[in-house]
Amino acid sequence: MASIKDVAVEAGVSVATVSRVLNGHPSVSPGARARVLAAVEALGYRPNAVARSLRTDQTRTLGLVISDVMNPYFTELARSVEEEARALGYSVIIGNADERPDLQDHHVTTLLDRRIDGLLVSPTDGGSPRMLEAARAGTPMVFVDRWIPGVDVPVVRSDGRGAVRDLVAHLYRLGHRRLAIIAGPAATTTGRERVDAFREALAEYGLPLPDDRIGQGDFQAESGRRVTEGFLDLPEPPDVVFAADNLMALGALDAVRARGLRVPEDIALAAFDDIRWFVHTDPPVTAIAQPTGDLGRAAVRALVDRIEGRTGESVTLPARLVVRRSCGESPSGTAHPPSPSPVRRSTP
Repeated sequence: MASIKDVAVEAGVSVATVSRVLNGHPSVSPGARARVLAAVEALGYRPNAVARSLRTDQTRTLGLVISDVMNPYFTELARSVEEEARALGYSVIIGNADERPDLQDHHVTTLLDRRIDGLLVSPTDGGSPRMLEAARAGTPMVFVDRWIPGVDVPVVRSDGRGAVRDLVAHLYRLGHRRLAIIAGPAATTTGRERVDAFREALAEYGLPLPDDRIGQGDFQAESGRRVTEGFLDLPEPPDVVFAADNLMALGALDAVRARGLRVPEDIALAAFDDIRWFVHTDPPVTAIAQPTGDLGRAAVRALVDRIEGRTGESVTLPARLVVRRSCGESPSGTAHPPSPSPVRRSTP
């Protein structure tokens, strides 16, 4: 394997000149730079990342700790994070917390031990001690999708309140009056926010949300199935089940089918977090779509800003309603989702 000295000899320059070229230093003449790059190509030289990190105190590596790698939302988020990081010259190490605070702490500790330059986290269940300690110690960090109130870390997330209002308006126009929600964990900001948004949207139409139409889920399919079974056992089952997560929606669909019922003829179904699978279910599922790819890219940019000494800002992007057949059809046939509102930059 070629060394930096071999490159210097091949190019006819000093080792220091090769180092300056590889690190993008502007003081090297165009001719010398061209010879060094040609030598690097000819010899197949690859810089030693460990040695370079010791010299610069940077590894050009980001850590990403997501809540559940099996959830298609987080899979897409991780992909966009990796793509944007690569475009900015960083690599990414991913840890899956599996909605467990102890496992989240394990990944945070492991990533910090590997001397990552910054950390992206979707906090699980209100956070975890090691993650909070790292944030308060000044580790460059950005929360994505979820956040922890009171912790001074930029947050990149979507705002689903407008889309939830659009959903309730759509359901009301279709004649639905008894609406129920499968909520996510109350300890997560997204779990609380989606229930609050749903309740507020119902209140605009004078519709109640009694306790027996709020089912506690955990962002997993089995909880969606269990909660929906409870809804179907009520003396007056709901007209619509709104699942605050895509996996819980799939569990709800399973529960309805297991009773020999049909969607939307017997009960309607809608979900937060649109996924590609919803186009292929029978019927296709009406869902609130988050701009997942944009969220991942914005989170990386905010984190790199903090790593490189700039102010990383919180970013809020609008979600939007995608209308399909799982709630029924309006008299005109299909409804069209509203245009998303402008991007807002804010502090949560």
